[in-house]
Amino acid sequence: MILETERLCMRRLEPSDLEALKAILQDEKTMYAYEGAFSDKEAEEWLDRQLERYKQHPDIGLWAVILKETGQLIGQCGLTMQKWDDREVLEIGYLFRRDCWHHGYATEAAVACRKYAFEVLKADEVCSIIRDTNRASVNVALRNGMTAEEKWVKHYRGVDMPHTRYVVKNK
Repeated sequence: MILETERLCMRRLEPSDLEALKAILQDEKTMYAYEGAFSDKEAEEWLDRQLERYKQHPDIGLWAVILKETGQLIGQCGLTMQKWDDREVLEIGYLFRRDCWHHGYATEAAVACRKYAFEVLKADEVCSIIRDTNRASVNVALRNGMTAEEKWVKHYRGVDMPHTRYVVKNK
């Protein structure tokens, strides 16, 4: 286990998590900010990418979020190095199963990741990079103490997607 909150545990993703991840990545409504649900191949590649990131950056990654009450994987949240314009930035990313929306899990997990970034990694700042149409993720970033800092257009799945980088600095 990497992080623990009142209701959640976060650990590294494992190959055996693929089916639980597919429940998230293959839900059309959950994946609207990614221009739609992932195929089986895209879901497998997503998991493989996360596993590879652990090798490159052992102290960070998108982690499985486990609901303590049930032991189920309900989402993923964590810290990754992401491309932003011409540089790499430390980002808190989060993605949860749709039936787990509106319970505060994303905020609870994201706040734990911010604390980890500042207290353990001694990061100067951390951000969340959010597509302009993703209001729910913006709300999580705001509840995590972040403010909008800059905009940039990403090109993904054949679409230009305006994104905003929400940032909080270590005090």
